[in-house]
Amino acid sequence: MAEVTLKSLLQLEKIEDSLYRGQSWDLGFRALFGGQVMGQALAAAHNTLPEGRISHSFHSYFLLPGDANYPVVYEVENVRDGRSFSTRRVKAIQNGKNIFYLTASFQAPEQGLEHQFADMPDVPPPEEVKSDLTFFKSALDKISERMQEAISYHKPIDSRTVQTIDPLQPVKTEPKRYIWMRAQEVVENNLNLNHAMLAYASDYHFLATCLQPHGISVRNTQLRMATIDHSMWFHQPFKFDEWLLYVAESPFTGGVRGLVRGQFFNQQGVLVASTMQEGLMRQLDK
Repeated sequence: MAEVTLKSLLQLEKIEDSLYRGQSWDLGFRALFGGQVMGQALAAAHNTLPEGRISHSFHSYFLLPGDANYPVVYEVENVRDGRSFSTRRVKAIQNGKNIFYLTASFQAPEQGLEHQFADMPDVPPPEEVKSDLTFFKSALDKISERMQEAISYHKPIDSRTVQTIDPLQPVKTEPKRYIWMRAQEVVENNLNLNHAMLAYASDYHFLATCLQPHGISVRNTQLRMATIDHSMWFHQPFKFDEWLLYVAESPFTGGVRGLVRGQFFNQQGVLVASTMQEGLMRQLDK
């Protein structure tokens, strides 16, 4: 197998103007990982921008489950190029069907008023937290064969959950989790590439935060979870080969939906990005 890197996943094949194809990774989930579609859609939009425009936000909807066995085609619509901002709409297509839409806005960097009214929690540094992969490797006999085969596709992200959360033996906890994250590869100083990588990583463990106060595992066979929408805002420059702390919390679940919000801080406590997601959380009749 060729080396598995985030950079390779986000390097899309150009089919023709505004039309791109991205390969898929099977992470062992029921459907194609949503972070892949977000990261690739954002990368496709980046390919159509005037020079110097940087992504600052996107809003997306997941329409149908994707299939990890097939590539995804991305069609980019140039909505507008203004003097300071550009807008792109991206349609993700698989098997002739629209599975996902993303609308993103980009800006030529400018200086202006600044403030940060957000504090990074006091948590152990990443060097003192075990990698999430350590748990899965120690429990290979308890996870599905498909998930065992997918472990290599989880390696590009070094994620380290501060709290002990065992999906095989769930307990009720407050709907909040802290996760250190970084890319395992060296990433060049390209903000748009780093943004696409963080869009990919932002879907890791995110919606599962909604389950914590209910003591239900993401592996519960009577549970169906799927992302409905996901939004993201980029605030300050960062490099994703350096540690970021993902602070995720769920303020609400109800109506078979869960809401979760997140903040990414660098190790100096600077808020570099924010996220929001709503997802389906339906329990099936036994």
